[in-house]
Amino acid sequence: MSLGPVMLGLSGLRLDAEERELLRHPRVGGVILFSRNYADPDQLTALTAEIHALRHPRLLIGVDHEGGRVQRFREGFTRLPPVRALGAIYDVDRMRAKALARVSGWLMAAELRACGVDFSFAPVLDLDVGASTVIGDRAFHGNPEAVADLAHAYLSGMQKAGMDGVGKHFPGHGHVQADSHHELPVDRRRYADIAACDLVAFERMVHYGLAAVMPAHVLYPQVDDRPAGFSPVWLREVLRGRLGFQGAIFSDDLDMAGAHVAGGPLARAEAALAAGCDMVLACNDRDAALAIVRGLADPADPAAQLRLVRLHGRGRLARAELQASEPWQRAVRLVADYDAHPLLDMDI
Repeated sequence: MSLGPVMLGLSGLRLDAEERELLRHPRVGGVILFSRNYADPDQLTALTAEIHALRHPRLLIGVDHEGGRVQRFREGFTRLPPVRALGAIYDVDRMRAKALARVSGWLMAAELRACGVDFSFAPVLDLDVGASTVIGDRAFHGNPEAVADLAHAYLSGMQKAGMDGVGKHFPGHGHVQADSHHELPVDRRRYADIAACDLVAFERMVHYGLAAVMPAHVLYPQVDDRPAGFSPVWLREVLRGRLGFQGAIFSDDLDMAGAHVAGGPLARAEAALAAGCDMVLACNDRDAALAIVRGLADPADPAAQLRLVRLHGRGRLARAELQASEPWQRAVRLVADYDAHPLLDMDI
């Protein structure tokens, strides 16, 4: 059985009978976890093991675990500062900031991999230009070159822990104030202005081997009359054509208000896949998820399969073994307070 094009949210800490059946459906390819699915590391490890055992190739398991405001698992995991703190250090000491970014990416990924999670939807490649409160300190910096520099280091740490990255939110969410969870943001800049600014970090990360991208539920009317996640112009012409991206494309959550412009749940999923997404997210509305899974045509793109299977996590230490290791203990000390430690002995 191949991986289907739908990634689903779960209701609680364990799979119920309906979820087990649903996750075996050929149009399902992954699960995204939230705080509602987490009690402690042992429960999480048991849940991911059950999900992975349902079928082969195993379903992808992802989570939003950036640090700061967006860290789904907290008790039992290291508290990760918002990555904007790395940007502040970058302005003073670039080498130290990049080393800390590498350690942070490794620590985040190693702890998730120890519990069986395949990947985090990170790094954030948006710019912090003071316009978007929903982005804000989730972004590394306001300068695209600095974002690319820090995100590259962060990604290299993730990869060393056996995890690939998902860059978001293409082509950039940082210049709009509205929150796409609640409404459709509109960015009225010209393509040339976006390309000279926001797209820089995405282009750099494509060349650095970024495995996946998530587009924004943001409308850029000077470029297309469809939000980026539903736009063949943005996904096929710009991302794949001009930037040369060959990795997987995930939609943002189709339950978000910013996605409703594309119609009902099934219409949203069909529009996102037609625009160029390889996998669509249906996170928080079970009825909508069922409508998508039951209504979609069977997937027929073998290239999408190859892009998605690359996101399976590689290798892992058991949690006790990880926490007994010197690299983990050193990383926890460094990440606990970025400003309290000099740049010493940071190799992981």
